[in-house]
Amino acid sequence: MGLDEDSLEYHRQDPPGKIEISTTKPTNTQRDLSLAYSPGVAAACMAIAENPEDAYTYTAKGNLVAVVSNGSAVLGLGDIGAQASKPVMEGKGVLFKRFADIDVFDIELDLDDPEEIIETVAAMEPTFGGINLEDIKAPGCFEIEERLREEMEVPVFHDDQHGTAIISGAALLNAVDIAGKPIEELEIVFSGAGASALATARFYVSLGARKENITMVDSTGIITKTRADNDDINRYKREFARDVPEGDLADALDGADVFVGLSAGGIVSKEMVRSMASDPIIFAMANPDPEIAYEDAKVARDDTVIMATGRSDYPNQVNNVLGFPFIFRGALDVRATEINEAMKVAAAEALAELARQDVPDAVVKAYGDQPLQFGPEYIIPKPLDPRVLFELAPAVAEAAMESGAAREELELEAYTERLEARLGKSREMMRVVLNKAKSDPKRVVLAEGDDEKMVRAAYQLVEQGIAEPVLVGDRETIWSHSERLGLNFEPEIVDPEEGNLGPYADRLYDLRKRKGITRRESDDLIEDGNYLASVMVEMGDADAMLTGLTHHYPSALRPPLQVVGTAADAETAAGVYLLTFKNRIVFIADATVNQTPDEEVLAEITKQTADLARRFNVEPRAALLSYSDFGSVQNERTAKPRDAASMLRSDPSVDFPVDGEMQADTAVVEEMLNGTYGFSELEEPANVLVFPNLEAGNIAYKLLQRLGGAEAIGPMLVGMDEPVHILQRGDEVKDIVNLASVAVVDAQNRET
Repeated sequence: MGLDEDSLEYHRQDPPGKIEISTTKPTNTQRDLSLAYSPGVAAACMAIAENPEDAYTYTAKGNLVAVVSNGSAVLGLGDIGAQASKPVMEGKGVLFKRFADIDVFDIELDLDDPEEIIETVAAMEPTFGGINLEDIKAPGCFEIEERLREEMEVPVFHDDQHGTAIISGAALLNAVDIAGKPIEELEIVFSGAGASALATARFYVSLGARKENITMVDSTGIITKTRADNDDINRYKREFARDVPEGDLADALDGADVFVGLSAGGIVSKEMVRSMASDPIIFAMANPDPEIAYEDAKVARDDTVIMATGRSDYPNQVNNVLGFPFIFRGALDVRATEINEAMKVAAAEALAELARQDVPDAVVKAYGDQPLQFGPEYIIPKPLDPRVLFELAPAVAEAAMESGAAREELELEAYTERLEARLGKSREMMRVVLNKAKSDPKRVVLAEGDDEKMVRAAYQLVEQGIAEPVLVGDRETIWSHSERLGLNFEPEIVDPEEGNLGPYADRLYDLRKRKGITRRESDDLIEDGNYLASVMVEMGDADAMLTGLTHHYPSALRPPLQVVGTAADAETAAGVYLLTFKNRIVFIADATVNQTPDEEVLAEITKQTADLARRFNVEPRAALLSYSDFGSVQNERTAKPRDAASMLRSDPSVDFPVDGEMQADTAVVEEMLNGTYGFSELEEPANVLVFPNLEAGNIAYKLLQRLGGAEAIGPMLVGMDEPVHILQRGDEVKDIVNLASVAVVDAQNRET
């Protein structure tokens, strides 16, 4: 199948199209329905009648955007009409929901007269929290947006104008920094003078460019004062008419610093690129074919060509999805009356700043493991970067509040946390731990410190104020990684090759001399990062330790078990995963350490996991799992979790509900727990699930993660005498940062 056939099949699959409406409140009982509709709904109606602002409280208006088009200028397709534009508008709704959790009604209007469009859209203000105008041809689109912004008290945003302006504006801010050219001195040439080009030119002026340095070229040639005086151009183009000789695009590009293409493919030659000023900036954004091919622009010059296009198969894609979902998110959340220039500038600056930060591994993988590091080939973030939401939306919200466009004030730090929660429950849970860690950072030694991921994680730990990392590894390699990645920090490094390890070797020998280790072996072992880090923690030179990134789990666990050991009140350590679902979290134990625990070990693991849950501000409810429900099967294996539960219930130190043995669905399904087994100690579904053996726990967490859609945090090691955590081989940088945060909170708790 070709792309067209694949697309048609994609759209026709039942149900047709790409969107649906779902309910957000329970509708299972007669009472639910009486609250949702008649007679209970009257209370909400009357509240809004008395105070119209209550529509944001009692309806979905505050998270609902209209995507409005008449299909007169559909990208790449032209004037195809309102009905034919519907798949595009549905797709726009998908992007709003996918990237910013905003609900959308797509509105296709079979209207050509701007006045009729204005009247129709304005009449819909009671329904929507914002209006996104889309694919409406110029010059009518200018008047439509201007008038609607004047008449409506909700944000109105024509994405075809401002989306490209904001995203390319972010790229421009970074490009001029790399090229070393002040933005106010740039000579900028635009090819195209439609809605997008005019809006982009205006926006560049807002960013600091000088209007008198902008040359605009339409299909006739350079837009000059002479043409303006002869009424050869409309009033919108006249804004950028220059007092220069008439000419074509080649004339305009001679000596220019920046080319902005919003016109047609293949109209710029290599010779034109060669005529530009040193280190030219070329934004060739015509789709699907740019004004000049990426390869041609690059080979045309010997100096640095900073290039952006509208295509995803080349670096620096100018994609509007980097803007509109997040701009509307910030605007909606402060109940803004408009999206003004200050909000748009804030969006561009936030995007530009984000491109300078270390890129998450998940984003790198999503783009084929290509290097993503700030420089000529990476001046704007990638559309799939999840950080855009909680960088861009707060910046827009803050600008709205400062400029007077907001009707509601937000506390920005709390708002950012709310946005992170939209990306998944795991981020919400980790935010609890991250905030605790930041309140009192601790020294965390990273045993595999010369691995690139460890260096990147150390940088983030310092930047975010989470921990004071100590990198164990080759000093030259660590500095090389740091310099190549542009990480501006000076990490503490312990290089085993530099010697000075005598005190650590002495301590290792003291700890293991009756365990079969000789003095010479201690001198050799202490050069191993895992043993060195373990001794540093045991001696108090570090508060916590992370390892395991490049080792098998058992071999990474062995040194800290030998050196640090288990806690005084623990006979064993255990591995716990926190699994997050859309509306639920569970802790899975043991998934990494104990193969066949007996009842005493199961009871100990349960208590340790309950303590861990409380570090995440979760009150534990524990279930010891089996394939039997409360004695339905009697044998040695089912007796272990049953006896462990009995031991815990009789333990006066246990202050949380616990029961078992029980099947997994009994533990997590409220109807089964309170119906069939109403005698259970658990009044609510369990959130601490203790498995009878390592095999079951490991299989369960992986199935839930891969097939059940759960996000996993961990494994977190419990039961150790000092905070020690073992990473999984190949973990991402965010996993290292998360586990380091857990280790810091673990160390904090041991001080109390």
